[in-house]
Amino acid sequence: MTQTKRLSIVLGLNLSMIAGLIIFGLASHSLGLLAAGGDYIADSMAVALGLLAIYIRDRSGGKSKATTYVAGINGAFLLIVTLIVAVEAVRRLAGHNPIVNGLPVLIVSSIAAVVMIIGALILQKADDETDLHMRSVLLDTIADAVSAGAVAIAGGIILLANGAYWLDSVVALVVGLAIAVQAVKLLRAVVQDWPKH
Repeated sequence: MTQTKRLSIVLGLNLSMIAGLIIFGLASHSLGLLAAGGDYIADSMAVALGLLAIYIRDRSGGKSKATTYVAGINGAFLLIVTLIVAVEAVRRLAGHNPIVNGLPVLIVSSIAAVVMIIGALILQKADDETDLHMRSVLLDTIADAVSAGAVAIAGGIILLANGAYWLDSVVALVVGLAIAVQAVKLLRAVVQDWPKH
């Protein structure tokens, strides 16, 4: 399966989840779901740009480093999403935490985790392990699956405890931190690859 086909499938998976994560995030007052939705939007933009970069690279006979540039844009988007989530999580933990409905959080984030695991399995069959953009999309997809799993666990605890709404903000912060770490690693790899142009 070509890079373009794998990325197109993952883009479709991301787009299929965005509306559900945002709608149910707003309806359930879950920052965890909203953070995941924001992350999926950033990922979808990065994958779409990546498809364009692969087209440019292939047209140039493999000489273009457009995919490396896109990996850098992806890392920057992820850091922006992380910052927005962190600010809102801290605001909620400071005493503005709404009541979070645990059931939709549990269901929607569990579905998101399964969908992203499927995406990661598709991406893992990459032919070129050194392509920074393909690596960045794979890392994003794995992080999305783990993040969605963490949000699902928080939703289950909130549902069972009939409270502990602060847990949603804490999980959002932890997920944001994990995303930020991956984004920094990705940006470092992009910077290291820069002199090769």
